Amino acid sequence: QVQLVESGGGLVQAGGSLRLSCAASGRTFSSYSMGWFRQAPGKEREFVAAGGQSGGITRYAASVRGRFTISRDNAKNTVYLQMNSLNPEDSAVYYCAADPARRVGARVVEYDYWGQGTQVTVSS
Repeated sequence: QVQLVESGGGLVQAGGSLRLSCAASGRTFSSYSMGWFRQAPGKEREFVAAGGQSGGITRYAASVRGRFTISRDNAKNTVYLQMNSLNPEDSAVYYCAADPARRVGARVVEYDYWGQGTQVTVSS
Protein backbone atom coordinates (compact mmCIF):
# COMPACT_ATOMS: atom_id res chain seq x y z
CA GLN A 1 0.00 0.00 0.00
CA VAL A 2 1.21 3.49 -0.79
CA GLN A 3 -0.35 6.89 -0.23
CA LEU A 4 0.31 9.67 -2.73
CA VAL A 5 -0.05 13.40 -2.12
CA GLU A 6 0.32 15.91 -4.94
CA SER A 7 1.25 19.56 -4.54
CA GLY A 8 2.46 22.47 -6.62
CA GLY A 9 -0.62 23.26 -8.65
CA GLY A 10 -1.95 26.76 -9.07
CA LEU A 11 -2.80 29.54 -11.47
CA VAL A 12 -0.23 30.51 -14.10
CA GLN A 13 -0.27 32.60 -17.26
CA ALA A 14 0.15 31.03 -20.66
CA GLY A 15 3.81 30.46 -21.41
CA GLY A 16 4.65 30.02 -17.76
CA SER A 17 5.93 27.05 -15.79
CA LEU A 18 4.95 24.97 -12.79
CA ARG A 19 6.53 22.04 -11.03
CA LEU A 20 4.23 19.46 -9.50
CA SER A 21 5.40 17.17 -6.73
CA CYS A 22 3.99 13.87 -5.57
CA ALA A 23 5.13 12.60 -2.20
CA ALA A 24 4.71 8.90 -1.50
CA SER A 25 4.54 7.05 1.76
CA GLY A 26 6.02 3.64 2.29
CA ARG A 27 9.40 2.04 1.85
CA THR A 28 8.70 0.47 -1.54
CA PHE A 29 8.43 3.68 -3.56
CA SER A 30 11.61 2.95 -5.49
CA SER A 31 10.14 -0.30 -6.81
CA TYR A 32 7.14 1.38 -8.48
CA SER A 33 6.90 3.02 -11.83
CA MET A 34 5.10 6.34 -11.54
CA GLY A 35 2.76 8.21 -13.80
CA TRP A 36 1.08 11.56 -14.15
CA PHE A 37 -2.44 11.92 -15.55
CA ARG A 38 -4.80 14.84 -15.88
CA GLN A 39 -8.53 15.36 -16.11
CA ALA A 40 -10.30 18.45 -17.36
CA PRO A 41 -14.00 19.11 -16.64
CA GLY A 42 -16.23 16.91 -18.76
CA LYS A 43 -13.32 14.89 -20.12
CA GLU A 44 -11.83 11.52 -19.34
CA ARG A 45 -8.64 11.19 -17.37
CA GLU A 46 -5.73 11.21 -19.79
CA PHE A 47 -2.12 10.15 -19.68
CA VAL A 48 0.56 12.81 -19.37
CA ALA A 49 3.87 11.14 -18.47
CA ALA A 50 5.36 8.04 -16.85
CA GLY A 51 8.75 7.00 -15.58
CA GLY A 52 10.46 3.82 -14.46
CA GLN A 53 11.83 3.03 -11.00
CA SER A 54 15.17 4.71 -11.54
CA GLY A 55 13.83 7.41 -13.82
CA GLY A 56 15.87 6.20 -16.76
CA ILE A 57 12.83 5.14 -18.78
CA THR A 58 10.24 7.79 -19.52
CA ARG A 59 7.30 8.22 -21.84
CA TYR A 60 5.12 11.19 -22.65
CA ALA A 61 1.85 12.02 -24.28
CA ALA A 62 2.38 13.66 -27.65
CA SER A 63 0.66 16.81 -26.44
CA VAL A 64 3.27 17.46 -23.73
CA ARG A 65 6.44 15.96 -25.19
CA GLY A 66 9.22 18.53 -25.22
CA ARG A 67 7.43 20.75 -22.69
CA PHE A 68 6.96 18.48 -19.65
CA THR A 69 9.57 16.40 -17.81
CA ILE A 70 8.97 13.64 -15.30
CA SER A 71 11.66 12.91 -12.74
CA ARG A 72 11.96 11.30 -9.34
CA ASP A 73 14.04 11.36 -6.21
CA ASN A 74 13.83 7.95 -4.58
CA ALA A 75 15.66 9.18 -1.49
CA LYS A 76 12.80 11.63 -0.94
CA ASN A 77 10.02 9.28 -2.11
CA THR A 78 8.94 11.99 -4.52
CA VAL A 79 8.14 12.20 -8.21
CA TYR A 80 8.01 15.51 -10.06
CA LEU A 81 6.43 16.90 -13.18
CA GLN A 82 8.14 19.99 -14.55
CA MET A 83 5.74 21.77 -16.88
CA ASN A 84 7.01 24.50 -19.20
CA SER A 85 5.40 26.56 -21.96
CA LEU A 86 1.98 25.99 -20.44
CA ASN A 87 -1.12 26.80 -22.44
CA PRO A 88 -4.80 26.95 -21.47
CA GLU A 89 -5.36 23.44 -22.86
CA ASP A 90 -3.11 22.15 -20.06
CA SER A 91 -5.64 23.27 -17.42
CA ALA A 92 -6.86 20.25 -15.48
CA VAL A 93 -6.62 18.39 -12.22
CA TYR A 94 -3.31 16.54 -12.27
CA TYR A 95 -2.96 13.16 -10.57
CA CYS A 96 0.06 11.06 -9.82
CA ALA A 97 -0.22 7.31 -9.75
CA ALA A 98 1.91 4.31 -8.80
CA ASP A 99 2.25 0.97 -10.55
CA PRO A 100 3.84 -1.84 -8.52
CA ALA A 101 4.02 -3.93 -11.71
CA ARG A 102 6.47 -1.37 -13.14
CA ARG A 103 4.92 -1.17 -16.60
CA VAL A 104 5.60 2.55 -17.27
CA GLY A 105 2.17 2.46 -18.82
CA ALA A 106 -0.11 5.06 -20.34
CA ARG A 107 -3.43 3.58 -19.29
CA VAL A 108 -5.37 4.42 -16.15
CA VAL A 109 -6.05 0.74 -15.46
CA GLU A 110 -2.33 0.01 -15.18
CA TYR A 111 -2.00 2.03 -11.97
CA ASP A 112 -3.10 0.74 -8.58
CA TYR A 113 -2.58 3.80 -6.39
CA TRP A 114 -3.69 7.39 -6.95
CA GLY A 115 -3.32 10.74 -5.27
CA GLN A 116 -6.14 13.19 -4.68
CA GLY A 117 -5.04 15.54 -7.45
CA THR A 118 -3.86 19.12 -7.70
CA GLN A 119 -5.50 21.81 -9.82
CA VAL A 120 -3.55 23.53 -12.59
CA THR A 121 -5.15 26.52 -14.28
CA VAL A 122 -3.48 28.29 -17.17
CA SER A 123 -4.88 31.68 -18.11
CA SER A 124 -4.64 33.10 -21.62
